[in-house]
Amino acid sequence: MPLFRLIAIGCIILLPMSFSLAQQPAPANYDEAKVPKFELTNPLKTTDGRTVDTPKLWNEVRRPELLKLFEEQMFGKAPLPLKNYSQIALGMTMAFGYDKDGTVFNGKGKRWQVRMTFNKGGERDKEDNPTIHVLLYTPNNVTEKTPVFIGLNFQGNHTVAADPGIRLGTVWKNGKPEPAKEEDRGSMASRWQIEKLLDRGYAVATAYYQDIEPDFDGGSKFGIRRLLDQKGEADEGNAIATWAWGLGQVHQVALSSVFNIDPKKIAVIGHSRLGKTALWAGATNPEFALVISNDSGCGGAALSRREFGETVHRINTSFPHWFNGNFKKYNHDVNALPFDQHELIALIAPRPVYIASAVEDQWADPKGEFLSGLYADPVYKLLGTDGFAGVKEMPEVNKPVGGTIGYHVRTGEHDVTEYDWEQFLNFADKHFK
Repeated sequence: MPLFRLIAIGCIILLPMSFSLAQQPAPANYDEAKVPKFELTNPLKTTDGRTVDTPKLWNEVRRPELLKLFEEQMFGKAPLPLKNYSQIALGMTMAFGYDKDGTVFNGKGKRWQVRMTFNKGGERDKEDNPTIHVLLYTPNNVTEKTPVFIGLNFQGNHTVAADPGIRLGTVWKNGKPEPAKEEDRGSMASRWQIEKLLDRGYAVATAYYQDIEPDFDGGSKFGIRRLLDQKGEADEGNAIATWAWGLGQVHQVALSSVFNIDPKKIAVIGHSRLGKTALWAGATNPEFALVISNDSGCGGAALSRREFGETVHRINTSFPHWFNGNFKKYNHDVNALPFDQHELIALIAPRPVYIASAVEDQWADPKGEFLSGLYADPVYKLLGTDGFAGVKEMPEVNKPVGGTIGYHVRTGEHDVTEYDWEQFLNFADKHFK
C-alpha cells in the first residue's frame, strides 16, 4: 500500500492515508430536523424474541445477554476481576496503606490519602509499578456509617481542593509524565464541591484517572494493563473499561473499616468521558448503589442512533483507545448495533441513576441523554420502581425531574457545577437517607 494518496482538487495535494477523506467523520449535526429516523432496540425483548415480562426473566436472561453484548461489542472485558485476583491466575498482588492528616475545612472533615500499588509476583519492589493514589475526605459531623461519592478526576488529586495537605504526584501532559505543580492546587475545586459534600454528611473519594491508565492511544503501556498479557483481541477492554475497573478499586479502598463508610450507600459519579466510565462501572458492579452521569454524551447516556453532536464514528476516530476494537465496526452503521445507550441505563436498574445535561453542551446531545433515561423506564418499572416517575417530555432548563431515574438539563456549558452537585446531593438524600 502506498504511503500517500493523490487527490486532484484543482492541483495535486498529498494526503496521508490515515487522514483520507473517506475516513473522516461527517460534520457534526446540531439540527433536530436532520436526526435520522431510527428504530431502537428493545431492552425487554431477548435475542431469541421472547418478551421480558417478569423480573426473573430480566435478571436471569435479558440482563446477562445485554451485559455480554456491551462487553463484547463496545466496552470490552474488564482487564482484571474486581476482587480476589492477587492469588488467582494473573499472579498479581496489591498493597495499600493509609494515613490520617488531621482535620480540614475548619474541622468539617478529615483527609485521608491511600496508595495502591499493583505488580506481578516477584516484582514487588520495582519503583515504576503502577500506583493509584486515592484521596478521601470523611465528614466529622456524622456518627453513623457515612454514604460516599466515588469518582475519578481529570487533572490530579491536588486539583480537587485548595488543600495544602494533598500530595503532589505525577500528571500526564501531551503523552508525557511530569511533576504536578503547586500552582494548580485547587484549580478544579468547583467541579468537586468538597466542603458542600461534607456539610451534607457525605464522604468523597477520588483518584487521578491517568494513574490507572494514561489517556492517549498507546497509554496502556504505562498503566495497569502493562502488567497484563493482553492479546490485542477485538473484545478486550480498552481505556474506559480499565478506568471503570479502577473505580472498583477505589470502592474497595472506601470499604476499609477505618473510614466508617456505609457499604450500601456508595455512589459512583463521572463527568464527560468519566461519565461514560461511571455508567459502565455502575452496570458491571452492583455494589455501586447509585450512579450519576454528567454530560457523558456519545458512548455514555446519549443515544448513538440519533447521530447528534459527537457520533460513534467521530469518537472512535478521535479516541480510538477508549472502546474496544469491535465497536469500530459500527462507525458507518450505528443501526447495526445490537443495543443502544438506553439499555446501558437499564443495566443499572433497579438502582437509582441520575443523568445530567447542559443546554449549551450540544456535543453531548442533551436530548439524547434524556431519551436514554426515558426508554430505560420500562425496565425500572418491571423491577418494581417508579422509574422516571411519569416523565414523558424533556423538562425545562433547571427543572430537575424523575424518580428512581433522575434528570436535569441546566444552563451553561460542558462542566460540573455547584448546581449539578446540589441536584446530585438531593437525589442521594432521597435514596440514601
